[in-house]
Amino acid sequence: MKEIPLRSLPGIPMLLILLLATGAGGWLLLTALQFQLWPQFIGGALLSAGALLCLGGLYMVEPNQAAVLSLFGRYVGTVKDSGLRWNNPFYSKKKVSLRVRNFESGKLKVNDLDGSPIEIAAVIVWQVVDASEAVYNVDDYESFVHIQSESALRTMATSYPYDQHEDGQIALRSHAAEVSQHLRDELAERLADAGVQVLDARISHLAYAPEIAQAMLQRQQANAIIAARTRIVAGAVGMVEMALAELQKNGVVELDQERKAQMVSNLLVVLCGERATQPIVNAGTLY
Repeated sequence: MKEIPLRSLPGIPMLLILLLATGAGGWLLLTALQFQLWPQFIGGALLSAGALLCLGGLYMVEPNQAAVLSLFGRYVGTVKDSGLRWNNPFYSKKKVSLRVRNFESGKLKVNDLDGSPIEIAAVIVWQVVDASEAVYNVDDYESFVHIQSESALRTMATSYPYDQHEDGQIALRSHAAEVSQHLRDELAERLADAGVQVLDARISHLAYAPEIAQAMLQRQQANAIIAARTRIVAGAVGMVEMALAELQKNGVVELDQERKAQMVSNLLVVLCGERATQPIVNAGTLY
């Protein structure tokens, strides 16, 4: 079902006309009763009753709001003109807010791509863009949005690991933009039939489940230590190569293979050690 724009009449002029008609009908009734003019009495009664009936066609539409109109169960159209409006008094009217709304999902406990239990929550920003679909395609569009958002969040969370284990791999913790786009696409597909547009969807909470949080923290610390050590060793090897090349280039000292090995060992100890080294002055020879 697609939205059908429907024209409506301005409510204030119609209200004045109907009030005048009601007053005129009442005056005819009083005059007819006074002079016992029965045709005028019937006309006044019909005029007053018709005017009062037409007053039921008045309704208020606020800014960023739509009124979905139906006649005896058949969809007629949607009115988005704000202010006091008038349509057929037999139309039933259901108002739908078109304002931008947002909510934060509850913390969901799911398994990521690696099977590790995690806690995740998201903030969803959404808006009704087709009032007729929101009213007639789903029973309760607000509840539908909340439930489908949690379902989409679960599906998205199971598609990625919590941490990045390989270069180029998308992870929940390190690729916020890509994960948010996936969540928006998932929500847009699920909510399209309800006339709802997803404006933004972002993760607001992400953590390992309490039962494995300590173990995962130790793993993260170990990965950080390994990465740091790898970088330190790579830098130290480069510095040793540069030192040996400069010594050989400037002819400062001639070193055989054994002395080179001893110098490399000493330099690596100095550069890779966690604590400051204590120098020892050798007054003799290396042998």
